[in-house]
Parts: sequence; structure tokens; C-alpha cells
Amino acid sequence: MDSRQVAAYLRRIGAERPARPTGPALRELHLRHLRTVPFENLSIHLGEEIVLEEERLLDKVIGRRRGGFCYELNGAFGALLTALGYEVARLAGRVYGDEGRFGIPYDHLALRVRTVEGDIRLADVGFGAHSHYPLAYAERGEQADPGGVFRVMDAGPDEAGAGAEDLDVVRDGEPQYRLETRPRALGDFAAGAWWHSTSPLSHFTRSLVCSRVTEDGGRITLSGRTLTTTDAEGRREARKLAADEEVLTVYREWFGIGLDCVPTVRNRTLDY
Repeated sequence: MDSRQVAAYLRRIGAERPARPTGPALRELHLRHLRTVPFENLSIHLGEEIVLEEERLLDKVIGRRRGGFCYELNGAFGALLTALGYEVARLAGRVYGDEGRFGIPYDHLALRVRTVEGDIRLADVGFGAHSHYPLAYAERGEQADPGGVFRVMDAGPDEAGAGAEDLDVVRDGEPQYRLETRPRALGDFAAGAWWHSTSPLSHFTRSLVCSRVTEDGGRITLSGRTLTTTDAEGRREARKLAADEEVLTVYREWFGIGLDCVPTVRNRTLDY
């Protein structure tokens, strides 16, 4: 990233450029990213190509003012953090599914970030409902966060052959994903992104989602035509949007995404 792109990215998330790559600055950047850049899979259903190259990701997040899913969001955020002086490693994860089954290899991309103080954090702005702040990477006890109570745990053996240093990320007692600790290149995740954007078995091809953290610490999510608001205490309210114009207004006013038409699920196995 060049200085112009860094400045534009910071404007996009409403943040000042930190004087130094500190822990508090990382927390602020992480939260602002979650509040302004939505977790969304619209590209899959709009027929837009997903390319895991830094310039393409930055153009989507900055130039087109869009969001994305994990590869795109953490890919772009990792580029910003690197440009700001943080030491960043991309880590591959496998998401826990039904009955504790793992997803595909390179199922998820998360970031290990070292600050100028030498602190190491697990940053993840691409997992939907997750921690609002980066987690302490080496801490094995409970970590309270507005998004829940988290633990980063040493992983035990599994049928997929977990490495000795693999980690489990747990939220409110439920395992979220298993994380490898070996750094990866952005291009390593291309096969995972392709699978999730094309396979009929991927939940991303079977549903539409656009979601972000709200200013009060809650969450707003548009899933197909269902708009769900969740407050900071976890109280939820959902309503169906009937008219196309209402759906487009929600995308524009709540997520900053201007669309010409309402996206529809390509792989119609779910009924909205």
C-alpha cells in the first residue's frame, strides 16, 4: 500500500493514522473496521469475481466502499496494518461445523499481529459475529469482550491431524475455528475462496448476508430480505422487507452499499 491508499483506508473506517503501531491503536482500528466495513457475500450472488490480490481487495474496500468475507476483509485489513508498521502474519483456519466437523482446508483467514510493545494479538474482522477487539494470542484463560467470552486454546489431536501448535478459538464455550500457526501467503487462500464462492455445499452460495457491528455494540444484519437488529444485551428484533426499494435502502443507508438491483441467491436451497 502507498500513503494515498493508507489515508483513504483510514478515512473509510473513520480512523486517524496512529503515530506508532501500538496495542491501543490496533484495538481502535479493529473496532472501527467492524463498525464500517460489512461482512457480506454479495459478490457471489452478483456474479462479481473474487480475486485475492492486494490491489483488488483495496479497490473493493476503499474504492467501491464494499465489504466481503474473511479472505477479503482480513486480507485488506492485514495490508493496512502492515503499512502502518505492525508485524502481520496470515493464519489459516478450519471452521467448526455441525457435530464438530471441520470445514475445508484454508476455510478461514485470521491475522496474528505484533505491536510495537511486543504484544501479540489475534485480529479477525472477517468472521461475522466475533470479538470486537483483537484477542490476546498467548492468553489461555477467558477473555471478556463485547462480542462474548473468548478463549484461545491449545488444540488437541483430531482426525485431520492437528499440528502440535494448532489453536482452537472458542466463543461462549463453543469452538469457532481451529487455527494453524504457520504464516501463509494471501494467494494460499485462493482455493478456499473459490470453493466458498462456487460450491453448492458452501453456506455462502446458499444464502445472502450483510452484517456489521453497530455504534452501541450491537449488530445489524440483512439476511436475504430479513433485517435483524441485535442490541448490546443480545435482544433481537427481526422483520421481513417486502419491497425491493426497501431492501436497497437498507443496503445503502445501513451498510453504505449502493446497488442497482436486489441480489438474489444463485443456489436456491433456502427460501427467504
